[in-house]
This record gives sequence, structure tokens and C-alpha cells, in this order.
Amino acid sequence: MSETINVKLKIWRQKNTSDKGRFELYDMPGVSTHMSFLEMMDVLNDRLVREGKDPVAFDHDCREGICGMCSMYINGRAHGLLKGTTTCQLHMRHFENGETITIEPWRAEAFPVIKDLAVDRTAFEKIMQAGGYVSMNTGNAVDGNALPIEKVKADEAMDAASCIGCGACVASCKNASAMLFMSAKVSQLALLPQGEPERYVRVLKMMEAHDEAGFGSCTNTGACESECPKEISIAHIARFNRDYLTASVVSEK
Repeated sequence: MSETINVKLKIWRQKNTSDKGRFELYDMPGVSTHMSFLEMMDVLNDRLVREGKDPVAFDHDCREGICGMCSMYINGRAHGLLKGTTTCQLHMRHFENGETITIEPWRAEAFPVIKDLAVDRTAFEKIMQAGGYVSMNTGNAVDGNALPIEKVKADEAMDAASCIGCGACVASCKNASAMLFMSAKVSQLALLPQGEPERYVRVLKMMEAHDEAGFGSCTNTGACESECPKEISIAHIARFNRDYLTASVVSEK
């Protein structure tokens, strides 16, 4: 395989939330196939700055597939073409020489564009503030064996907790639903004894925050699970729905 490729980047440029926005085309000759996608974007921005032009705004932080900041829609796929991979872990060797790569921000009412590819994901924070926590007395740490937890449940809770809150589930859902994100955050608490006391109050509050933020309803197509870089299972959505139904019945009594 060639060490370098020539690609064109069709990038969404938008000055702010109120700007209409448009696509702009950039030639990127001699791109190293060893570069990560974000490194390639860095090279483009370095060139734009040297040319006295406005660089492309995009979110990034850890660049290790942990933080979930690198949210981009690449060729119609959240985080790009590789399954279980964040944008920062995607490398240019997975693209063809001469290819035109289309790059867009997340498209969702609840994720307004701040600038170019950067979106405001405050809506996720509002969901977490509504119920993504447990209330308990502070003090010395409890002994590790004080609360025995079945390994199956502990493993499932850890799988749910691996959600990085990137928003790929929202971006890939035709209704822009945040059910996979929200259900993962519910499961990581509902499966453990520490989260049991507030279990049903939690789902009601988080669902209310979800709807108020402008997210749509679940489509049940599984697109969220397919595009999730941490491969969170939609089984968590089923758990959330069961808890929500129970909570709704209990709250009416």
C-alpha cells in the first residue's frame, strides 16, 4: 500500500448556530496513510492558518478513544466506516487514493452547531443532572466486599458504563433519539445496589429531561447500537422501558 494518498475533503462550514452553513471542498495531497483522521485535520488547519484563512472547528481531547469528543459524521457514518471505533482512532489507511471524504457535524435539534463540526452537547449534561447519579451519605469508603454483587450484573453494569457520551447514537438515529445514551446511564446504576433506591424516580426525571431537550423517540431500528463506538447494546433500552413503565404505574398510585 502507498505511504501517501491524495484525497479531497468536503467539509461542512458554519460560522455559528444562526448561520445557514455550506460545504467547502479542500484538496489534501500527499496525506500519510499512517496519520489518524484528526491528525489529517490538523494538517489541513495548519495550512489554512498559514494561508490566513479560518481553520475548521472540531471537537477533540484525549485522542485515545476515551472521551468521545471527536464527533464527526464521515461519509454518512458516525465516527466513520469502522465499527467500534472513534474518529480519533480512525486512520487514513482506510481511505482510497483520490477519494472525496464528506465530513459533517452531528445533525440533531438537541445538538445545535456551535461552529463548523463542533456541536453543543449540553443536552446530555442536562439528562445526567436530572437523574444520572446516586444520593448517599459521604464518609469513609465502604469495604469492597460489603455489598456482594453478582458478577454477571457487575459485568453488565461496567459494559453500560463504557458509554463515552459522544452522541453517535443520536446522530445515527433518524429521530435523533438519545435512548441508547440514557439507557446506558440508567443501567450502570440500576444494576447495582447503590442505584436501587432511586431507580424509578431516576428514569422519570431523565426521560423528562430527554424530551425537554428536543430528542426524538426511539425508532427501534438498532442504528444507534450499530454506530456506537463502544458497541453499547440496545438491551439497555429494553431495561429502561421496563423501568419507565413500572415507574409510571407506581407514580400514579
